[in-house]
Amino acid sequence: MDNRAIAEIQFADYIFPAFDQIVNEAAKFRYRSGNQFNCGGLTIRTPYGAVGHGGHYHSQSPEAFFCHVPGIKVVVPRSPREAKGLLLSCIRDTNPVIFFEPKWLYRLAVEEVPEHDYMLPLSEAEVIREGSDITLVGWGAQLSIMEQACFDAEKEGISCELIDLKTLIPWDKETVEASVRKTGKLLISHEAPVTGGFGAEISASIVERCFLRLEAPVARICGLDTPFPLVFEPFYVPTKNKIVDAIKATVNY
Repeated sequence: MDNRAIAEIQFADYIFPAFDQIVNEAAKFRYRSGNQFNCGGLTIRTPYGAVGHGGHYHSQSPEAFFCHVPGIKVVVPRSPREAKGLLLSCIRDTNPVIFFEPKWLYRLAVEEVPEHDYMLPLSEAEVIREGSDITLVGWGAQLSIMEQACFDAEKEGISCELIDLKTLIPWDKETVEASVRKTGKLLISHEAPVTGGFGAEISASIVERCFLRLEAPVARICGLDTPFPLVFEPFYVPTKNKIVDAIKATVNY
């Protein structure tokens, strides 16, 4: 019918009953049809991440599960303006896209959003803060926490370069690589558990590309390898102070 298919799964914690249809059908539909069909340009919107009181069924960040699957794209905006431009790009992309929306920002984020139609490119990271001592990479709601950490580190004479990845699959390796070649150090932060999180993929890729330029081990400040807790959420999430401590340790390695 020449329409675009847009689904919403509320919340990302409940996306798993659809996992088989997403990874075994939607992700492979173009390939197995010889590019004759494309799932109607399917876009799946789903809120993810910590919200302050969600507990283990309303706080998870399952993006890494889908980053392992060829044929789909994974996109995570950091702000209202980014959300509109990236979502329109996802809807108009012929590939199936999972658009993870940081639920923490639904009521906290305030930003001027243009009323006109505009698109922001997929698979293009953005350097939102330039620096010379260490590269920080993140996505979604974690960017605001990392930016606060950059301000605190700056007070102690550490210059941080902050990159918003925006698209996790396929991700912009070139922008991250160029930054790490300049700073010699890398810190990655995300809410998902550290083991098997997408930060591990970034770390491995950058070590392969920049091994001789790295001056310290790649740091990962992420969620813990436990179910997402309720009352202990402040201990679980990668906070500003955890990131600042890791910045100092990496720069002084």
